Amino acid sequence: MGITLKQAQTAVQAAHEKAIEMGVKMNIAVVDSGANLVAFIRMDDAWLGSLDIAIKKAKTARFFDMPTGAIGGLSQPGGPLYNIEHSNGGLITFPGGIPLKNSESQIFGAIGVSGSTVEDDHAVAEAGVQALQGE
Repeated sequence: MGITLKQAQTAVQAAHEKAIEMGVKMNIAVVDSGANLVAFIRMDDAWLGSLDIAIKKAKTARFFDMPTGAIGGLSQPGGPLYNIEHSNGGLITFPGGIPLKNSESQIFGAIGVSGSTVEDDHAVAEAGVQALQGE
């Protein structure tokens, strides 16, 4: 079973609250197990260019079932996944995308966040992940 709309909204809301707490303006996307967009918000004045990045981070995390930052480490020159970012219509290989797991540890979606530093993006995405722990 893929992520439900209610679960996606829970993740987005938690990530949104974390972004407010941190004082950053984010685009936050959640995709289902098929990498289809389920929920999305763009905070007031968040960068327009980050809209697509947030969605691609979520899709990238789901396509490869690992955080986007981990893929980034593998996609450096000489790495085993060098140039992977050019596949699948374009991937994002820096932090801010994280797979979402259900209570049986099955991946049922992913969250992607963009709009600040990659460290901030990851922290906001992690808040969305934490909101679904035990779902």
